[in-house]
Amino acid sequence: MANIKSAKKRILVNETKAARNKAIRSKVKTAIKKVEAAVAAGDKAAAQAALTAATTEIDKATTKGVYHKNTSSRKVSRLAKAVNGIA
Repeated sequence: MANIKSAKKRILVNETKAARNKAIRSKVKTAIKKVEAAVAAGDKAAAQAALTAATTEIDKATTKGVYHKNTSSRKVSRLAKAVNGIA
């Protein structure tokens, strides 16, 4: 355990930020799973709605610094490609 006051504070702040980032990542993963489930079911309307929600969550995560902008672009692109691939 750290002895210096500032080091103790850093530990607490890092734990808080890690918990926040984990929650945001979890939201993104859930949104992505909803899109993939709709694509697997072949439901175009539900997939489009889920894609919009997922894109919003991914963009929020990027704004908050949880994901790099290229990572978020890649995720959105793959989801959009899957949704557009539904016949």
